[in-house]
Amino acid sequence: MRISLASDSLDGIASALVTEVERRGHSVTLYGALAPGGRADWAWCCSAAAKDVAAGRSDQAIVCCWTGTGASIAANKVPGVRAALCADGPTAAGARTWNDANVLALSLRLTSEQVLAEILDAWFAGEPSDDPQDAANIAHIGEIG
Repeated sequence: MRISLASDSLDGIASALVTEVERRGHSVTLYGALAPGGRADWAWCCSAAAKDVAAGRSDQAIVCCWTGTGASIAANKVPGVRAALCADGPTAAGARTWNDANVLALSLRLTSEQVLAEILDAWFAGEPSDDPQDAANIAHIGEIG
């Protein structure tokens, strides 16, 4: 899978994120502090990764900042993106299942390497629900404007 990764700093799990996603066999495109010479401001790098998803250049993205909130806000401004800030595996699984989330937002401050592995396990194993009510919710999200 093609995954765009963005972080506004190299704090916390930022470097481990790249290693872990690549270890799982995914190809990565890097933004922000993860890309030498890239603009590391959270709004710029996280929206750039989200734009990759919206344009079909990446299948999914993972965006990070100190709290994860700015990363998720920037990503969610991109039409077609459904970014979910996840602090644990069950939340990541639910975001993929019920919300058909295509961008994972993480806190550099709160996410340990162990929890990162659990979140990525759940995220990459997750599939969108085929329940009509869940599909209707996702469709409605696309109509909100």
